[in-house]
Amino acid sequence: KVQTKRLAEKFGIPIPELYAVVEDHGSIARLSGVLENLKEFVVKPARGSGGSGIILIRGRTDAGFVTQSGRVIAPEEFDYHIASILSGIYSLEGQEDMAIVESLIHPDPVFRDVTYQEGVPDERVIVYRGVPVMAMVRLPTRASDGKANLHRGAIGAGIDIASGMTMTAVHKSHIVGEHPDTGSPVSGIRLPRWDEILLMAAKVTEMTGLGYLGADFVLDRQKGPILLELNARPGLGIQMANRSGLRQRLDRIDNAAPD
Repeated sequence: KVQTKRLAEKFGIPIPELYAVVEDHGSIARLSGVLENLKEFVVKPARGSGGSGIILIRGRTDAGFVTQSGRVIAPEEFDYHIASILSGIYSLEGQEDMAIVESLIHPDPVFRDVTYQEGVPDERVIVYRGVPVMAMVRLPTRASDGKANLHRGAIGAGIDIASGMTMTAVHKSHIVGEHPDTGSPVSGIRLPRWDEILLMAAKVTEMTGLGYLGADFVLDRQKGPILLELNARPGLGIQMANRSGLRQRLDRIDNAAPD
């Protein structure tokens, strides 16, 4: 994630503002000075996946930091969480990691009726050889604790690549038409600034040199599309959300005549 941020800045792709990178246990004590004047921010492991280890802070009291769900984390517990990230508890390989502290996203209201509480939906775009081939929006639910991760219980709604309109949706491997918490329909929602998201998704191929990846974006109500992270091995749940397989779309790109 740190490398992605550095590359995105170089290529002019908007990313969440970076407040701090904690690289070792000795830096934890100094983090309080960085956070002193911040009322909201996000903490995440640099090599984490599936939303593990991510904490969204939306306020603070005398007792500590207030999370997205309203739970208060005491300073000692917060420091312990940072130490756990550094120890590699949430990293893919189980190796030592770094903790990233960045700005909190304020999502565009387009998905307000199909998002649980203050969760932040994100848009995943699968890019193959520089071409966006499939997309979905992941909608937080009560089951996912407000996080946009399918394996935690979020909804995945397929997005029509041409129009940016949501279509069918999947929740815990079942096709659904409504959000389980709000009861609002998840299909027929048109994403604003969809062309910008597709253009940014296409740029990440040049940025990374990867021929196949998943690019995750969020729509900030003021800043518009922002690149959240890149996935070299994105999950295949996006196929269920779109009720379509990837193979045929990838083959069409392989068989297309060169420019």
